[in-house]
Amino acid sequence: MGREQWAAVDDYLGERHAPEDPVLIAARRAADEAGLPHVAVSPLQGKFLQVLARTVQARRILEVGTLAGYSTIWLGRALPPGGRLVTLEHDPARAEIARANLSRAGLDDVVEVRVGAALDTLPELVGETFDLTFVDADRPNLPEYFRWALELTRPGGLVVVDNVVRRGAVLDETDQDPELVGVRRFHELLAAEPRAAATAIQTVGAKGHDGFTLALVLSEGE
Repeated sequence: MGREQWAAVDDYLGERHAPEDPVLIAARRAADEAGLPHVAVSPLQGKFLQVLARTVQARRILEVGTLAGYSTIWLGRALPPGGRLVTLEHDPARAEIARANLSRAGLDDVVEVRVGAALDTLPELVGETFDLTFVDADRPNLPEYFRWALELTRPGGLVVVDNVVRRGAVLDETDQDPELVGVRRFHELLAAEPRAAATAIQTVGAKGHDGFTLALVLSEGE
């Protein structure tokens, strides 16, 4: 079984469990027309994030890495009335595309897109608390993003980190690509972190071979 069959299975499952509506299709099209990289979550992964958000009854969500707002729409739709989502994007042009997509989705009053390097904008959130944090940003800074996610996510909340397998290349310690070094540092940091109970799941599908990490933020003394 290879990528072609993985993608076909994704199509089969997506049609049944995560069908895209015109808003989501338009968000993908806008990203393509702008020449953005094809790195957004798949429909099934977007629905996975949405189900996780509903499982923890999230009222406040933080997203690190907006791109065109595709995953943001899936997460924003999980929020109850009065819920809020803050998403961080370093590129102003991408942020504008995301805002247009979010407006089309009717999420203007729900989602705030903050522009700037995440390591600069995350400290501005000190004092706020989130129920779920989704990290899908540049891998060299992944350990630092995770440290901030732990600080900003409530006990009992969930931190979800994408792209933690990298087609299995995470195993190759001789490969010093900054993205892989960042992913390995993240795994080492998490393995030694007493404030979280975590696991990682490999994924295959239309996005190829990668994976998610799920980290439950623990209460003191758990």
